[in-house]
Amino acid sequence: MDGMIIEVRDLKKRYTLGKGNHVDALRGASLAIRAGEMVAIMGPSGSGKSTMMHLVGCLDTPDSGEVVIGGRRVDGLKGEALSRMRGRELGFIFQGFNLIPTLNAVENVALAAEYTGVARREAARRAEDLLGLVGLKDRMRHVPSELSGGQQQRVAIARALVNDPSLILGDEPTGDLDTATSEEIVGVMRRINLETGTTFVLVTHNPEVAAACDRTIRMRDGVVEDHGDGIWADDVAATTEAWVA
Repeated sequence: MDGMIIEVRDLKKRYTLGKGNHVDALRGASLAIRAGEMVAIMGPSGSGKSTMMHLVGCLDTPDSGEVVIGGRRVDGLKGEALSRMRGRELGFIFQGFNLIPTLNAVENVALAAEYTGVARREAARRAEDLLGLVGLKDRMRHVPSELSGGQQQRVAIARALVNDPSLILGDEPTGDLDTATSEEIVGVMRRINLETGTTFVLVTHNPEVAAACDRTIRMRDGVVEDHGDGIWADDVAATTEAWVA
């Protein structure tokens, strides 16, 4: 559908834990997200929200169904096409920051650009600009152990943005932070979302994170049970209902 950056259609995913033992993480889940939205995905443990994030982020493949990003089907990508999608078109923010402890903030951010073929000088320039954007202009040469948890997550946000992706995926991005720091980080993401039009999709257990988003998608037992209230909610709900009708 026009204007949608993510279209997930009837996704199913089963994990085999042992002989005769399996878990159906997704049981025919469908959702749609418009470009420029900031959306939360919530649900109880085992609802399928993290599996959904992994499939949308091309970190895993579904057993059946479709994942379409920016009008392009991505659930079957392999090799160079898969690497290009992950490295240049998607940005990831994780709960545990995942920074390299021996590199300073600029180096951590720049490295993500260098991996995609950006020259070292240009990568460093981008890193410095983005660290300024997230409020770390005076902490660029500090290694992770010299930064607070909130500062480390700001570095991680800058790293996610360094290749100018249209879509940022966050898996519990404030899960390791205290309440005040969590609010700061959500504020940073929301400001970037509004100023740049970058789409953010955040898996979270935190209702305060969800409250800062345009809408909240709720999952339970491997399906989407609520597309959320928001400016586009009726539109995207109608789209997904048409897919599964």
